[in-house]
Amino acid sequence: MTTHPAPMVIGYDGSPGSVSALDWAVATAGRAMAPLRIVEAFELVITTRPSPGHVVPLEAVRTARRQRLDELAAKLRLEHPDLNVETSLIGGAAAKTLVEAAQDARLVILGSRGLGGWSGLLIGSVAVQVTTHATCPVVVVPHDYQPQTQVEPTVVVGVDGSKYSARAIDFAFDQAESLHARVVAVHAWTSPYLTYRDGESMLEFDEDTVREEAQLLVAESVAGAAADHPDVPWASDLPTGSAGHALVRHSESADLVVVGTRGHGGFTGLLLGSVGQNVLHHTHCPIAVVH
Repeated sequence: MTTHPAPMVIGYDGSPGSVSALDWAVATAGRAMAPLRIVEAFELVITTRPSPGHVVPLEAVRTARRQRLDELAAKLRLEHPDLNVETSLIGGAAAKTLVEAAQDARLVILGSRGLGGWSGLLIGSVAVQVTTHATCPVVVVPHDYQPQTQVEPTVVVGVDGSKYSARAIDFAFDQAESLHARVVAVHAWTSPYLTYRDGESMLEFDEDTVREEAQLLVAESVAGAAADHPDVPWASDLPTGSAGHALVRHSESADLVVVGTRGHGGFTGLLLGSVGQNVLHHTHCPIAVVH
C-alpha cells in the first residue's frame, strides 16, 4: 500500500507576515520532500453599522480570494516543479480553521503578523489556540525575517528535562540535520541550588554544583537525539536569568528556536505566561512550538 507523506500547512492571507512564512514553508517542504498545503481562512463578519462606499458581495470576495490562491499555487509550481502544492479556502474562524486543516499535517507554519483571518495572531487568543490545540509542531515566522547567511546554521532548543522538552530536542535535531546545522541546547536557571552544611540551618549557594547538575541534565536530555543524529554537532549554553531572554538573545543569530508547549524550571508556562509572550513578540528568527 502506498503511503503519502504528511503535508506542511501554512496559514496565508497575503500579508507581509504570511509571505515571509510562505518563503520559509516552501524551503522547508522542499527539503523534506513534503506536500505544501496553503490555507486561507474566510470568516464572515456581520455588522449593524453602515458601511461607507460600495459593498462588495460576499461571493465576489470569495471568488477573488480563490483566484489569488490559484495564481499563487501556479507560480510556486512553476518555480518549484518538484513541490506538491495544495490550496484551501475555508470558511470559519482563523484558529479553528487552521487547527482542523492541520489534523493530518507534520507541521503548521504561521506569520507573526497578518490581515483578515490571521490578524492579531500574536497579541490575541489565536496563537494560543493554535499552539495549544494543533496536533503537530507549530512554527511562527517573524514578519520581517531574513534568512541567516552565516557559514554554520544554528538551531537553538530550550531544555528543561520535561517530556515536552524531549520532543522539542528531537524536532530540533531533525531540523538541524535537514539544514546541515548545529544545535545549541539552552538551559536557563534562576533559583539557587540550596544545600545544608554539617546539619546547620544555614543555606549556601554552590554555583559550581548548579552548573554541573545543569550540564548533566542537558547531556542526558540530548543524548538520545544526538545518538540518532551523529552528524549533527551540538553544544550547550547554561545562562542565568530569564529563559525567555536567553532564547531571544540566541534568536539574533539562529536559524530556528525550538521550545516545548509545557515544561518546568525556566521554561514553565512558556506559551501561557509572560515568558512565552516575550519570546513570540521579540524573537528574531522562526520559533517552533512542539507538543
